[in-house]
Amino acid sequence: MTDTPADDLTASFRSDVTVELVKHTASDADVLFAARVSTLGEQSLEELEKEPGRSRGLINYLMRDRHGSPFEHNSMTFFVSAPIFVMREFMRHRVGWSYNEESGRYRQLEPVFYVPGADRKLVQQGRPGKYEFVEGTAEQQETVTRTMTEAYQEAYRAYQEMLAAGVAREVARAVLPVGLFSSMYATCNARSLMHFLGLRTKHELARVPSFPQREIEMVAEQMEQSWAKLMPLTYEAFNANGRVAP
Repeated sequence: MTDTPADDLTASFRSDVTVELVKHTASDADVLFAARVSTLGEQSLEELEKEPGRSRGLINYLMRDRHGSPFEHNSMTFFVSAPIFVMREFMRHRVGWSYNEESGRYRQLEPVFYVPGADRKLVQQGRPGKYEFVEGTAEQQETVTRTMTEAYQEAYRAYQEMLAAGVAREVARAVLPVGLFSSMYATCNARSLMHFLGLRTKHELARVPSFPQREIEMVAEQMEQSWAKLMPLTYEAFNANGRVAP
């Protein structure tokens, strides 16, 4: 089966990413009943009916002394729309994560492409491990925008040409760049999310510095905002203890 490409597919360009929390079973109480089974057995289920705020100290203790397993008894599923190169970085995170991404084998990919916004730092200075990014000039910004836009449009024109000629989607997609937007569902627990945030955000409270690429950090920041509302005591303890996953 092959596609007849639509004539009205005009390329569009984005500088943002989309992250939506689509479902969850996650609360601070999940941490407490899981932790207390070691001393209370089946009576730990009673913790589900108690106010988690009364147990702030226990959550902080678990985080500080890195008793990590109680933070795994919860689940969050996010819908993420971001460039393909972000998805590939994401999938380096394998423990505690599940992914399902849209497939270029089974659908015609839409011409939505990433172009950095004016606030994206463009110039790398220094060497790996000691480099920093600084603002680009107006000329560099113009060059990035123009060359990316032109390259994306030409790549998608070639993609449509192959589809129109009857070439299979899984073959034609090879010409498309990693700046093309993709979408996926990503499911994790609080422990795996904390590990992700520790690596993919740059934060003043972090005990261990991290230097993430800005585009995946944009995804991480939105995930963090959603998680902070679901598990405020766990989030508080995460920050208080240097943003290191237990």
